[in-house]
Amino acid sequence: MTKAEFVDKLAENGQTTKKHASEAIDLVFSTIADALVAGQEISVPGFGKFSIVVRKARSGINPRTKEKIKIKEAKAPKFSPAKALKESIK
Repeated sequence: MTKAEFVDKLAENGQTTKKHASEAIDLVFSTIADALVAGQEISVPGFGKFSIVVRKARSGINPRTKEKIKIKEAKAPKFSPAKALKESIK
């Protein structure tokens, strides 16, 4: 589903305009991103949890040159689905 399709579905189900639905979606995702940047977790009961994980520094191999390289520590966003969401998909 694309964002445009998501906006259409939200507007239809929420009985609102596409403009308001698009603004709501943008606001939700920007709020999640801002919280993650601030180091906070976002937990939505029945849906899941957004958090930040730290990937440790490690060594790797450049596939082209087969040379060993060092990969720096990095932060990455993570989503863990709630049990209810997992079960609804089965």
